[in-house]
Amino acid sequence: MTIDVFDDPADTREEILAATYHSLRDHGYAGLTIQTIGEKLDRSPSLIYHHYEDKDALVLACLEYLLEYFQDELGQGSVDEPRARLEELLEWWFAMDQEEEWGAFVTTILELRSQAVHDPAYREHFTRSDRLFSESITAVLQAGIDDGAFRECDPEAVAETLQTTVLGTVLRRSSTEGDDWLGGVHDELNNYLRTRVYATENDSVRE
Repeated sequence: MTIDVFDDPADTREEILAATYHSLRDHGYAGLTIQTIGEKLDRSPSLIYHHYEDKDALVLACLEYLLEYFQDELGQGSVDEPRARLEELLEWWFAMDQEEEWGAFVTTILELRSQAVHDPAYREHFTRSDRLFSESITAVLQAGIDDGAFRECDPEAVAETLQTTVLGTVLRRSSTEGDDWLGGVHDELNNYLRTRVYATENDSVRE
């Protein structure tokens, strides 16, 4: 999640999507225009209009590209250490020192989510996106149940609980000042996993 997906665009379409990604990260949705994308691309805005009808069509295409990329990444390989995988994921989301550029883009994603309140196309995208990530967490949980690392539980319900907590955390971090509350939320989430998910209550929570 920390790499630049658009580090090496393969064609004009990917160059446009890369410019859109970087413009969103730098300016947010409100400050995004075809002109700012053209400046990142170092091409005429007319080239962008040749491929995409308007700003929202371009943003949605960029989101779809990112979703396809992460879907491929999440779908590769088996889950060999489900507990370590789950803890690594949560520790990343709750890290106090997230990379500034990635944090800016996550904030922009939340800004785009607000468009889904009134725009069916954005709502459809984020519905699919949430389903994908929930399914990936469910797969980790099921792998842990199968190999005895996790106790019997409803992996889908646990995955939805974790994802909803993470989304709420991201929203609060992006829209309020200070994060003194963050460690407490992380601790309580770890308590939930220790008592509800991990195979024994004696398992220590990795700091």
